[in-house]
Amino acid sequence: MEIHVLDAMAREGFEQVIALHDRDSGLRAFLGLHDTSVGPAFGGIRRWHYRDEREALRDCLRLAAAMSHKTVLADLPAGGGKLVALELPGVDWEKGYAYLGREVERLGGRFYTGPDVGTGERELAWIAGETGFVTRPDASGPGELPEATAAGVVAGMEAALCLLDGKSDWSRRKVVVQGLGGVGERVARALVHAGAQVLGSDIDGNRAERVAEELGIELLDPSHELDVECDIFSPCALGGIVHDLSLARLRCRIIVGAANNILARPEHGDRLHERGILFVPDVIVNAGALIRGAIFHLEGRREPVRLIGERVGSAVHAVLERAVQEGRPPARVATLEAEERLTRRRREKE
Repeated sequence: MEIHVLDAMAREGFEQVIALHDRDSGLRAFLGLHDTSVGPAFGGIRRWHYRDEREALRDCLRLAAAMSHKTVLADLPAGGGKLVALELPGVDWEKGYAYLGREVERLGGRFYTGPDVGTGERELAWIAGETGFVTRPDASGPGELPEATAAGVVAGMEAALCLLDGKSDWSRRKVVVQGLGGVGERVARALVHAGAQVLGSDIDGNRAERVAEELGIELLDPSHELDVECDIFSPCALGGIVHDLSLARLRCRIIVGAANNILARPEHGDRLHERGILFVPDVIVNAGALIRGAIFHLEGRREPVRLIGERVGSAVHAVLERAVQEGRPPARVATLEAEERLTRRRREKE
């Protein structure tokens, strides 16, 4: 399928898309700036095995626009962007990331970047050697990002429970946490501390056993995690978990997780709504790391985890309330709300 780049940019309201090729390292990448109408764009660097450059470009456009939605729903004076690098054989990644750092620096503060799939502390350190417009992984950075994301996930759970039942009442809740990595483990820990019954799963058996032993939670076989009757199912691993096949198996009342793109397609959110399962949009819930990083870069301070959780919880409450009032699926309402806010921003700038 062909991509008409300029048409796609106009349709989605993009400001700039840059194709990058570094002769020295062999790196190939795309950088998309979706919106900088009220402040710089924020977005991590995703390094992935794409089938071809068309798929990489599509992902860059999709992710950059999603970051604009995330910033505006979090009420940050910032917009969205994304760097997408193609995982190719023979690339000198240390040189490649240094090159990306120089490209980010050339933008002069219009774009701040950070971690994403394939880009961790080592890669961020290479970038930080070339630019200050990056989330540093050391003590000079904004602070731990997984704990900020986890705080938003738990706050989203509380907002959903309060909407349905009037209170969170953790001692009576059963929660399945799918994925016990950096964020999932912290979500499980917070829930155990709150008194909830927590069940966890992870495809990494050693990690799952370590976390389960440390927190005293029950482990599930990953092949059965969808079948457990529970209050909340919390996807904290890869996205796309809610699809045609999984929908029929879900036995939860609420879905709230840290994973990006939990819905394989937008219509799956509609089907959850039809089934009476409350889906809390991940574009709001997993914004904790973005909030912590953006406030640090824009205001020069480290936002406490408690305040990050409160901010996410307030945003979730507003979208869920609107969804109830309008009788629409929350995912549709979150998209509509984000687009309305972006339109207002751009009109106010004119």
